[in-house]
Amino acid sequence: MVIAPERINPGDKTRSLTSIVKVTSGSTPDTAALVDQLYQSIISAGTYKVSSIKVAEASKVIENTQRDINIALMNELAHIFSRIGIDTEEVLEAAGTKWNFLPFRPGLVGGHCIGVDPYYLAHKAETLGYHPQLIAAGRRINDNMGSFVVSEVLKLMAKKRLSIVGANVLIMGLSFKENCPDLRNTRVIGMVEELESYNANVEVYDPWVNVDDLKNEQQLKVIKQPTKGSYDAIIIAVSHDQFKALGVNAVRAFGKPNHVLYDIKYLFASNETDGRL
Repeated sequence: MVIAPERINPGDKTRSLTSIVKVTSGSTPDTAALVDQLYQSIISAGTYKVSSIKVAEASKVIENTQRDINIALMNELAHIFSRIGIDTEEVLEAAGTKWNFLPFRPGLVGGHCIGVDPYYLAHKAETLGYHPQLIAAGRRINDNMGSFVVSEVLKLMAKKRLSIVGANVLIMGLSFKENCPDLRNTRVIGMVEELESYNANVEVYDPWVNVDDLKNEQQLKVIKQPTKGSYDAIIIAVSHDQFKALGVNAVRAFGKPNHVLYDIKYLFASNETDGRL
């Protein structure tokens, strides 16, 4: 048996298979050596052979767990700064002037790894009698960010005297990250369901997503192009290059004269939107 954890980053055109160091392992020393030699022949970045399959799998899991927890901290800060009434991005940019501040940002955490691997680690810990606290807390925070965004949008709509009942809401982006069609564990679906529970009419626009990939999500109303002047609220959920290229004026043109624009991904400046994460 061999294990060589994948480190592919969907949508990343720079870090290809051959440019990422490959962790290798095997169930026996001979197998591990053979696998390592095989990957060395194709991975220009090199390989890193570890002593066991367990170590290789653990390294993969904590890569994603670390990122999950770092994003969870940013998401918790977004909760706090929202209550204080200051812009999260402005705070993070100021903190980022220190050389060792890590440039993580708040957001929706989906995908096939980051939102999944921490559960594997937590489950294994539980079976061994250890009850992880930080990992579990990070997961709870990140899993609930869609609900937090919806609540923020509802507050902004209320301030503008817009009723959520019967409102037309446009969500821009459906994939779990920018510039890729990957829908695995996208948190946008949860936001759609919550908005619809308030009897809002929700449309989703994502130029990257193939409608045929939505066979299990037929309840979603995915449109080919938003209609100008139609929406009471617009939520930018994914920072696709196409949305950035549109510019804030073109995005706002999709809204009615009185509407809310909420930007999860800091695509536009704070003074160009009604709210940001």
